[in-house]
Amino acid sequence: MSSETSPHKPRVAVVFGGRSSEHAISVLTAGAVLRAIDRDKYDVLPIGITTDGRWALTADDPERMAIADRRLPSVAELAESTEGGVVLPVDPTNREVVYSEPGSVPKALGEVDVVFPVLHGPYGEDGTLQGLLELSGVPYVGSGVLSSAVGQDKDYMKRVFASFGLPVGPYEVIRPREWDKDPAAARRKIVDFAGEHDWPLFVKPARAGSSMGITKVDDLAGLDEAVEEARRHDPKILVESLLSGREIECGVLEFEDGPRASVPAEIPPVTAHDFYDFEAKYIDSADGIVPAPLTAEQTAEVQELAVAAFEAASCEGLVRADFFLQDNGEFVINEINTLPGFTPISMYPRMWQESGVSYPELIDRLLQAALERSTGLR
Repeated sequence: MSSETSPHKPRVAVVFGGRSSEHAISVLTAGAVLRAIDRDKYDVLPIGITTDGRWALTADDPERMAIADRRLPSVAELAESTEGGVVLPVDPTNREVVYSEPGSVPKALGEVDVVFPVLHGPYGEDGTLQGLLELSGVPYVGSGVLSSAVGQDKDYMKRVFASFGLPVGPYEVIRPREWDKDPAAARRKIVDFAGEHDWPLFVKPARAGSSMGITKVDDLAGLDEAVEEARRHDPKILVESLLSGREIECGVLEFEDGPRASVPAEIPPVTAHDFYDFEAKYIDSADGIVPAPLTAEQTAEVQELAVAAFEAASCEGLVRADFFLQDNGEFVINEINTLPGFTPISMYPRMWQESGVSYPELIDRLLQAALERSTGLR
C-alpha cells in the first residue's frame, strides 16, 4: 500500500463516464455510488473518462453528478484539468496510479486495490476495460472479459441463452457489411422478418444500453430512419418483434454460496412514451413496481431464469435480467445487463433494497467480492 493510504482501508477507484452514448448515465451512476461508499471503510479515487477517451482526475462531488433542469452531467464538467491525464500501469506488480499534465512532473496518486467500473456501453461494459484491468492485475467489480462482451452484444447474448435452453424472442441481425454493401437486400431481410412476425418491429443497436438508439417501427415508411438511428450508436443492429405482455426485471447478486435472485420488479406501461425509452427511464423517471405483482409461482420462475441467465453467460458479481411475461403466461428473456445502473431511480438497487440488502450494503458486498476474487483465469 502507498504511504498516502491507510493500511486498514482498501483504495477504490470509481471509474466512470466513457466514450459510449451512455456517458451521462455512467456519471449519474458514479454520483450515486460515491455517495453510498462507506468512507470509514474505503478510500476513494474518482476517475472520469471523457467522451474522447481521456482519463481525468475528477472532483469527488456527487452533487454535481446529477440531472439538473433536464440537463445531463459529463466528465468534462467535473475534470480538474482540461489536459491532465490519469494512467493505470499495465503491470501486475505495480498498482500505483499516476497523474500527469503537459510540462509538469507526474504525480503519484497512490496504489489502487480495487476498481469499481460504472461505465455503461462500449469501451467499458463490453470487456474492454475488464481486459485492461486483467493485464494490470487489479481486481474489479463485476463480470470478466468474456461475460462482459456477451452481456453487451445482444446478438451473441441471445445465442448463448438459446444454447442453454432459455426462452428468447424472435430477432434478426443486420451486420455492418450487409447494410453498407447492399442496403436493399438488408431491407428485404427485415421486411421478410416483419412478414413472418408482423409489424411493429423494434430496431436497436446490438451493443448499446439505456434504451439508446431504439425505434419502434410501425411500417416500412419508418424503417430506414430507424436503421440509421440505431447505426449512429452501433453499425451492427438488431431487429426484434413486438412481444406483448408485461416487462419484468430481476436482479442477481453473487453471495458466498453462489448467485441469488432479488424480488422481481415490473415496469408499468408508460403512457407518455411508445415504450420504456431513454427519456422514460432517466428524464421523466418512470416508476417501477417493486416487488412485481406476480404469483408465487411466477416469482420463483423468473428468479430461477435470472440465475440461469447469470450462469449461462458465466457472469460474476451482479446482473440485472430483463424479461417479458407474455399474455400466454410464459416468460421470455429480453437481455441481461452486467453493469446495471445505480442511479437513485435505478431498478437494480431498488430490487435489492426490497430484498433486504440496503444500497450501502450492496456496494460493500460488491467491493468485498471483487477484493476476494483473483484476476486472470478463474
